[in-house]
Amino acid sequence: MILAELRPALQIAAREVRDQFRDWRIIFPAVALTVFFPFLMNFTAQQILGFVERYGATIIGERMVPFLLMITGFFPISVSLVIALESFVGEKERGSIEPLLNTPLKDWQLYLGKLLSSVVPPLFTSYLGMGVYLGGLLIGQVRLPTFDLLALVFLLSTVQAVVMVSGAVVVSTQATSVRAANLLASFIIIPMALLIQGEAIVMFWGTYSTLWVVVGGLLILAFLLVRVGLAHFQREELLGHEIDVLNLRWGWGVFRRAFTGGAKNLWDWYRNSIRQTLNGLGRPVLMMSLLGIAGIFVGWYLTKVFPLPIQNLGQGDWRDQVQSSLDIWPLFASQNFVAFLSNNIRFMLLSVILGMLSLGILGVLPTIATIAVTSYLVITLSVSGLPGFQILLGFILPHGWLEIGAGILASAVILQSGARLASASEKKTIGEVFIISLADWVKIFVGVVIPALILAAAIEIWITPRIASLLLGG
Repeated sequence: MILAELRPALQIAAREVRDQFRDWRIIFPAVALTVFFPFLMNFTAQQILGFVERYGATIIGERMVPFLLMITGFFPISVSLVIALESFVGEKERGSIEPLLNTPLKDWQLYLGKLLSSVVPPLFTSYLGMGVYLGGLLIGQVRLPTFDLLALVFLLSTVQAVVMVSGAVVVSTQATSVRAANLLASFIIIPMALLIQGEAIVMFWGTYSTLWVVVGGLLILAFLLVRVGLAHFQREELLGHEIDVLNLRWGWGVFRRAFTGGAKNLWDWYRNSIRQTLNGLGRPVLMMSLLGIAGIFVGWYLTKVFPLPIQNLGQGDWRDQVQSSLDIWPLFASQNFVAFLSNNIRFMLLSVILGMLSLGILGVLPTIATIAVTSYLVITLSVSGLPGFQILLGFILPHGWLEIGAGILASAVILQSGARLASASEKKTIGEVFIISLADWVKIFVGVVIPALILAAAIEIWITPRIASLLLGG
C-alpha cells in the first residue's frame, strides 16, 4: 500500500532526473567544476603535507586530508543547489509546470517527487568529486584516512546535501521568481558554510566522534525541512502567487494580535495571553528538561575526557580566601548589575538566533551547554577535594535555578516554533506562522524571562554570598 502511494512520486523523480542529465548545460558545468576542484584540493593537500613535514607537524597534515575531502564534497553541492532552487519556481516562470500540477497526483506526491529529483544531482557530483580527490591521493601516494573516518565524511556530505536541497525546495515553493529564490539561498548556504567551519575545528582538534552528533542534528533538521515543505505546499497557491509585496502593516497586525492576545491591560495580558502560551508549552518544556538532564551527564562525561590537574585544590586555607571574596562580593557585583543582566539577555538572544537558523534545533544548545559546564565544574571541584555539593547549593542554585529555568522556558518556545512550522495541521502561510512564533517568543521573553533574569541578578548580588558563606562555614 505504501509502495503504491510512493510510486507516482518515484516516477516524477525518475523523469526529472532523466531530463536533468540530458541537458548538457546542466551536466557540463557541474561535472567540469566537480572534477577540477578535487585536483586543486589534491595539490593543496600535497603542498601542505610537504610543508608541515619539514617542521615535524605531520599530524596537522594528516588531519588536513579529511578536511579537504569534506570541502571537496561540499563544493559541488553548493554549485548544484540551483537545480533545487528552480524546481518549482523555475518551471512556473517557464510556464511548464501547469501540466504537472493538473495531474491527479496528491500534493505530497508531487512535492516528494520534485524533492527526490533535486537531491540526486548534488549527491552525484559530491560523490564524484570526493572519488576523484581520493583517487588523486592514491596516485600521489598520500596516506588515506581510516575507513571509519571516510565513512563519516561521506555521511556528513550526504546529510548536508539533503538539508540544503530540502531547504532549497521549500524556498522554491515560496518564492515568486528564480531571482528571489537565488537571493534567499543565502540563508541556506551561509549557515551551512559556518557549520563547515565548526566541523573543520572539530577535525583539526581530532575529536571525530563529535561529528556523529552533527550528523544526528542534520538528520533531524532534514526531516523537519521536509515536513515544512509538505505542510505548506499547495498547488493552488503556487499557481496564484505572482508577487510578494512587503506589507509591514499586515505583518505588524499579525504580530500585535499574537503578542497581546486581545488583552486590554497588563493584568489581563498576564492572566490570559501569557497563561495561554505557557499552557501550550507542556511538551516542549518536558523535552527541554530531559535535555537538561542529558546536559548533566554530558558534563560528567567531559570530566573523564578533559580532567583538570587540580586534585590538591582542596588543601590549604581556601575557606578563608573564599570568605574574604564573599565579603566584598556585593560591593563589586552591585556595580555590574547591568553587565550581569545584559550577559544573560545576550545568551537568550543567541538561542533565538540559532533557533531561527535551524527550525529550533540549535536553539537548545546554549541552555544545554550551560548545564553541562555547570555539571563539569561541580564534579571537577568535588574530585579536587572541595565540597562540590555545598558549592552548588551556595554559589549556583540560589540564582542559577532562575537563570536555567528562564533558559529552558525560552528554548521551549523556540522548539515549539520549529514544530509549528513543520506541522501539517497549520493552515497559515510560512510567513504568518513565523511571525506568530516570534510574537510568542517575545511575549514569554518580555513577560517572564526578563523579570526572572532581573530577580536572578539581584539574588546573585545580595543573597547568594550570604547563603554561600553559611554553607561553607563562614
